[in-house]
Amino acid sequence: MLRYLARRIRYSLLVLWGVVTLVFFLFNVLPADPARLIMGNRTDYATYENIRHQMNLDKPMWQRYLVYINDLLPVSINKRDIAEKKQYHYLQLFPVSSTKCIVLKWPYLGRSYRTKREVTAVLGETLPGTAILALSAMIFATIFGILLGVLAALKKGTWLDTSAIAASVAGISMPSFFAGLIIVYVFGYLLHSYTGLNMTGSLWEYDPFTGKHLVLKNLILPAFALGIRPLAIITQLTRSSLLDVLSQDYIRTGYAKGLSKAKVVFRHALPNALNPVITAISGWLAELLAGSFFIEYIVGWKGVGRVTVDALDKFDFPLVMGSVLLTASIFIIVSLLTDMLYGWLDPRIRLH
Repeated sequence: MLRYLARRIRYSLLVLWGVVTLVFFLFNVLPADPARLIMGNRTDYATYENIRHQMNLDKPMWQRYLVYINDLLPVSINKRDIAEKKQYHYLQLFPVSSTKCIVLKWPYLGRSYRTKREVTAVLGETLPGTAILALSAMIFATIFGILLGVLAALKKGTWLDTSAIAASVAGISMPSFFAGLIIVYVFGYLLHSYTGLNMTGSLWEYDPFTGKHLVLKNLILPAFALGIRPLAIITQLTRSSLLDVLSQDYIRTGYAKGLSKAKVVFRHALPNALNPVITAISGWLAELLAGSFFIEYIVGWKGVGRVTVDALDKFDFPLVMGSVLLTASIFIIVSLLTDMLYGWLDPRIRLH
């Protein structure tokens, strides 16, 4: 098991390194000049050159790449003055010489061009909102997807079955951003007087008199819109898997022994039918955590997606790069945990 775990971690680190390399070169070959973006309307040439020097833009691409990797690594070698200037979040600093030191730190993603705040701090503020939205959408999709799948399997061939299949196909075919627009417009605008829901809003709102307060109703529409596609897939997986299990011999044996239909289905058949569903849930959770960009932007939800879209609009490259690396890391970590779970449950997987 330890060998299998070490192999999966090595593969995950290689994938992460590839993503980091791709992101760096992708955003460093764009025609936009970061120094000009920071300066704005100022035309002072000396200031322009000073900014380029501080951002290492006057160095060759390969040197800037090494600096970027050095900043991201949790253990890096730096000159003492550079380490202090970048204001790393130190865990420990080990002097090597009078000028150099080994720094044990959190990954440094740079600073936003617009706000001058650290990218780590910006993403740290917005990640909880995205996580709550993604988890709420996944809980909604899991509960109702399994219920609809079980209902469709038990009522195979009836109008309930065909309606569930048709609805799931429509849910899979409909992009999340389009579903979000329709749902927000219908329930947040046309039916606002009945639902009391708003077209836009975040989990926390600020009132000049009462201060910060929680608004849970703003979570309903974005979670519903974000959960439609995974709900449709979970419904189809549950239906097909449960139908396959219900045709097994041990199910017929259970009926022959006089067990009730509810006990056979929910105690014996459904647990064995949920293996592919659990696989889908783990994959979709990672995708929702990393892919709620358009839904957040449509409803004005304060999360990583909305911040990233705004950063793209303003050419705030450090914030966009940090967001891409964060989402890639989420995918890699969830995939690694899933592989570890499979390896623990099925020893045969460790041999591959």
